Amino acid sequence: MRYRAAMIGLLALTLLASAPQLAPSYCRIATSARSFHDYFRTLEGSRTGLNPVERFVFSLMLTNTQSPPEARSAAQDRTS
Repeated sequence: MRYRAAMIGLLALTLLASAPQLAPSYCRIATSARSFHDYFRTLEGSRTGLNPVERFVFSLMLTNTQSPPEARSAAQDRTS
């Protein structure tokens, strides 16, 4: 019982110690997932008639592109 409690405590301390270092990556993953979802939904409503695989590929491509800060802020204003 004590061994189990010690292991859980050690795991919790390790996670707490590494959380500040990993926080930016979690934020980036969440932002990428949100933009992928937005692109996927936008392509679904487009008039081009893309199938789901094409929408998936195009959404991934658009998510990985770098846009200027002005364009990003304008796009965020439109989605909000």
